Amino acid sequence: DYILAETNQGGDLVKTVINMIDPYILVKNVFARHGKKLRAEPVAALYSQGRVHHANSNLSELEDELCAIGSESLRHSPDRADALVWAVTELLLRSEQRPTIRGI
Repeated sequence: DYILAETNQGGDLVKTVINMIDPYILVKNVFARHGKKLRAEPVAALYSQGRVHHANSNLSELEDELCAIGSESLRHSPDRADALVWAVTELLLRSEQRPTIRGI
C-alpha cells in the first residue's frame, strides 16, 4: 500500500524522488531514534518465536547481514538487514492488520 522510507539522512528527498516518478505512490517516512542493532532486537525476538519466515530463497546477502549484526565480521552498514527490520517492525509490531501477500 505504501513505501516505507527512513528519513534521517535527506529528509523528504526520498519521497520527492519517488513522487517525481509516480506522484500517486504513498511514501511513509520513519525516523530512526536508535541504532540499527537496538532496532533489530524486537524483530530478532519475532524470528525466535517463528513469526517471521522468508518466502524467497534467494536472500543470501540479506541473511548474511542478519547473521553478522553485532559481530566484527560485518564490514559495512547492514542496509538490507535494516530495511528488513523496518518492514517487519511496520508490519508486525506497529500494524493492527495482519500482513498478507498479494500478486502483482
